[in-house]
Amino acid sequence: MVILNWLLVICVFASLFGSVIYSYKARRAKDTRLRGKHTAVMNIMMGLMLLLVALLFMLVYSGSTIKVIIGALFIVIGLFNLFAGLRNYNLYRPR
Repeated sequence: MVILNWLLVICVFASLFGSVIYSYKARRAKDTRLRGKHTAVMNIMMGLMLLLVALLFMLVYSGSTIKVIIGALFIVIGLFNLFAGLRNYNLYRPR
């Protein structure tokens, strides 16, 4: 269980780092299509990060009503970011 917690923490920080990198790339891009592609990847990374945080939150802490509601809220927001990022990535990929 401890190994799973550390693995989740490492994955959260990896997705956080990826989100920051793609956010920076999106802000610096001159081309509109490239900016949209980087923003889509940033949304995918943020969605994964929120899902992993919710999973870590639910595994580490004992379940009270408030903690379950916050975890469920993170899951909903994470899924929304993930699906929006995947949809936008499909719009900006080369055909």
